Amino acid sequence: MPGTNLTREEAQARARLLTVDSYEIDLDLSGAQEGGTYRSETTVRFASAEDGAETFIDLVAPAVHEVVLNGKSLDVAAVFRDSRITLKHLHAGDNELRVVADCSYTNTGEGLHRFVDPVDEQAYLYTQFEVPDARRVFASFEQPDLKATFRFTVKAPAGWTVISNSPTPQPEDNVWRFEPTPRISTYITALIAGPYHSVHSSYEKDGRSVPLGIYCRPSLAEFLDADAIFDVTRQGFDWFQEKFDYAYPFAKYDQLFVPEFNAGAMENAGAVTIRDQYVFRSKVTDAAYEVRAETILHELAHMWFGDLVTMEWWNDLWLNESFATYTSIACQAYAPGSRWPHSWTTFANSMKTWAYRQDQLPSTHPIMAEIGDLDDVLVNFDGITYAKGASVLKQLVAYVGMDEFFRGVQAYFKAHAFKNTRLSDLLGALEETSGRDLKLWSKAWLETAGINILRPEITTDDSGVITAFAVKQEAPALPAGAKGEPVLRPHRIAIGLYDIDGTDEAGRLVRTDRIELDVDGELTDVPALVGRARPAVVLLNDDDLSYAKVRLDEESLKNVTGHLGDFTESLPRALCWASAWDMTRDGELATRDYLALVLSGIGKESDIGVVQSLHRQVKLAIDLYAAPQWRETGLSRWTDATLAHLRSAEPGSDHQLAWARAFAATARTPQQLDLLQALLDGTETIEGLAVDAELRWAFVERLAATGVFDEEEIAGEYERDRTAAGERHAATARAARPTPEAKAQAWASVTVSDAKAALPNAVQEAVISGFVQTDQRELLAPYTEKYFAAVKGVWESRSHEMAQQVAVGLYPSLQISQDTLDATDAWLKSAEPNAALRRLVLESRAGVERALKARAADAAAE
Repeated sequence: MPGTNLTREEAQARARLLTVDSYEIDLDLSGAQEGGTYRSETTVRFASAEDGAETFIDLVAPAVHEVVLNGKSLDVAAVFRDSRITLKHLHAGDNELRVVADCSYTNTGEGLHRFVDPVDEQAYLYTQFEVPDARRVFASFEQPDLKATFRFTVKAPAGWTVISNSPTPQPEDNVWRFEPTPRISTYITALIAGPYHSVHSSYEKDGRSVPLGIYCRPSLAEFLDADAIFDVTRQGFDWFQEKFDYAYPFAKYDQLFVPEFNAGAMENAGAVTIRDQYVFRSKVTDAAYEVRAETILHELAHMWFGDLVTMEWWNDLWLNESFATYTSIACQAYAPGSRWPHSWTTFANSMKTWAYRQDQLPSTHPIMAEIGDLDDVLVNFDGITYAKGASVLKQLVAYVGMDEFFRGVQAYFKAHAFKNTRLSDLLGALEETSGRDLKLWSKAWLETAGINILRPEITTDDSGVITAFAVKQEAPALPAGAKGEPVLRPHRIAIGLYDIDGTDEAGRLVRTDRIELDVDGELTDVPALVGRARPAVVLLNDDDLSYAKVRLDEESLKNVTGHLGDFTESLPRALCWASAWDMTRDGELATRDYLALVLSGIGKESDIGVVQSLHRQVKLAIDLYAAPQWRETGLSRWTDATLAHLRSAEPGSDHQLAWARAFAATARTPQQLDLLQALLDGTETIEGLAVDAELRWAFVERLAATGVFDEEEIAGEYERDRTAAGERHAATARAARPTPEAKAQAWASVTVSDAKAALPNAVQEAVISGFVQTDQRELLAPYTEKYFAAVKGVWESRSHEMAQQVAVGLYPSLQISQDTLDATDAWLKSAEPNAALRRLVLESRAGVERALKARAADAAAE
């Protein structure tokens, strides 16, 4: 039951009418081990501004037994329809509603998710309510600006632990009675229940002790590095409380690593849920620990920005997510003793490339998007909401000053604690502390779509002295179908000047000067650089202060091509890598030239996160952007390089592990596949390389995709690893096999329209991942027609998360041809999909269109 869409107008009308005081929620989860449904009883106390008014409360439930409004029993059949209960004849002032229903456990990661661990065969539950899924567990006025207190009472099986937003009480007869929460929104309430393993500590500061808890399934307990997680958490508490000048606003802070989680994590007040893949059961690189730390800090920042002060409506979702992203990266970069002071390098190389990609799709939109209803917001958790927004906040900090920025934030928290706000509330506070008028800035950056390009225009005399220097700003046309017009924006940027230090053989690129300035309009002169000797490299947007695509002038590009790995600092290297990747995607740099650039410089790249990004990007470029007649040549060169780097990498290092994974992703010759098999069975070893559970599966999945392994070998590997992770990997390997039968079986399992017959969310995702293999284009070609025949039915019959996996994951993105574009256009015209599905398909279509253009550019380079 997907639930009725809620429009902004409906939410505004309900907010004008109602003030919600409290919820008392009684859940009987005693039968959770068996699954099915559970009893949900909700008592809501609220006030109405009008006597005799009518409104509705939200509930997604297979059965409603009782609706009692102000002591009067209502006819359930008459008032409950399409996930709404109609409430008429409200009293002016206080009202009380009681709803008794049967609600369903889910396996989609929405509502109350139920998972059975194959290791101990115990059930584990957790809630996921953002955006509109608290209504799957209890009757609620499901919108962020109707805050209330929540008192949960939960009956659970013996031996279980139940965790919620309030401190965990001692159970009585397996009943857990929680104290009421502060006033919070429905979407950040939470319940997590099961025989979870836990580790406890506290955060001590200024005489206050905040209890800290970390939870995971017992089958992962041996891998839980709780001390490291507590260390990052305490670092965040210290930094955020200082910068926000507001004490942590809740009574305790639990972090719960839960199974089959759709996102990275969720900021439930005082009870953050995190995907349990972050409990690393095999060796990972430091980049994985950095990403996990950023996720931990991101959710902790939300305790203030999102939970303490909450957006009025979902058009300010970007501000929630962007603020948490910016401050989490800033904490990693600036907090004393941080393990990742280079975090802005990671941001430039991953988050911003995501933003640039999203901003060039036909679905591009202003950061402050127009959110008309729930369907709009459900597809808006994108690279603009998170990454572009965070980039623009970084630009705002540079524009107003960091101290002024945080003073404004402090005033904002104090003025609006436990309330709802709009963007104007924050901007007003920042104007007060900075003295800057932010209205024009907001209009240019937050209310318009698209991306700018910055190019240096440099003139020199015969002796190499700069006689003129300007920054040219371009505003490319928005993609076809996108709303709005291209605009030039004000940018606060730094210009870095780099020269080659010839004092040693390395020939390092060293920054010799830096100038920070405002760039506005089409051309900005930089007189401060006139009269200087022209450096080897001029890097616009050095330190990555602004959000813009950057191009190098001809001389700088030549020197970067020969010395990209020779920058002494990681951030300028990352900016140049990102620029090269962006040029490849735009068809300005041929794929074969991008490969040559990476092969010439990646051996000198010390930042493991950048190395792993380059691995992904090279493989993607060759698979999608290379001319078909050259693709196999490119793959062979790349695969040979991955093996050479694997063999030469320092034993036991992060780089060795990263190169092993890169090699496993592309091994193709009989000799290379034999090596994978030998590493698996132990007949060959590489010094320092631990072929542990996750690396084994990487090898198995590649051997399955190339037809070397079949069901017998996959089943044998699953017997070695009968865990939830092993189940997912086995599903991927089976779907990856290069046979019509394997593809048909995988396709049927994920396109079922009956939700009851559907795979769990994580297994469905694994099957889709295995199904789509870049080496199997011909085998997958018939599924183009099948996709367009099935996708609308899947969308209309499955929950949002499950349907989106199918709509995006099974789009024929490997069938790069005009025929695919034509088939997509014909389907869009005839199927008349709703706006959310149309957007996802159009985004996928844009990927094929971009690949066609990039292929043409690569072919022209022959």
